[in-house]
Amino acid sequence: MLYIVSTPIGNLQDITLRALDVLKSVDLIAAEDTRHTKILLTHFQISAPLTSYFEHNEAKKSEYLLGLLLEGKRIALVTDAGTPGISDPGYRLISLAKEKQIPMTVVPGACALIAALTLSALPTDSFVFAGFLPVKSAGRQKKILEFSQEKRTVIFYESPHRILKTLEDINEVLNDWDVVVAREITKKFEEVRRGKALELIEHFSKMTPKGEFVLLLHPPLK
Repeated sequence: MLYIVSTPIGNLQDITLRALDVLKSVDLIAAEDTRHTKILLTHFQISAPLTSYFEHNEAKKSEYLLGLLLEGKRIALVTDAGTPGISDPGYRLISLAKEKQIPMTVVPGACALIAALTLSALPTDSFVFAGFLPVKSAGRQKKILEFSQEKRTVIFYESPHRILKTLEDINEVLNDWDVVVAREITKKFEEVRRGKALELIEHFSKMTPKGEFVLLLHPPLK
């Protein structure tokens, strides 16, 4: 059995009771970063064995984990924060498990894109999640332009060292759109900034951006 287990995106108290029960009972926990997950397990006194499963070893490790699942082992798949399979290597293992008809279930919980959407005050009735934007500016602008006719709220993940450049590209392509930047959701320094891209560039230029970022875009509401 494969358990797709959501873990907190910041505040450890956001773990669910069911997630704790599953993590305590499985034969193995496959984690994106074992050091990160160890903090969570130690906090809740969970001693289940850990193995790494991340972007650069996913092909080889997927086969290993698949073999264990076929033997009847119970494996919990976790990511560093939030729900596995959302812009992380978890999708590969989940897809393989489906192909081999291995029983699996989800233990739902925290998800950064949903948390940011509810905080954004942008329309939530219909939205599109586009994962991470391309690393290079030309690619980012091309991707952003693809959403120029979009009526729904558009959501991206972004890294702290690219957030300013991405806001500059948004200003270049969709300068009149409403933009929300959410970072460090559920953590001590949680911050949600709303405005036009140029306003947010001015704000984040005054500091060294830190934390996990979620970017949300919407055509002008007024």
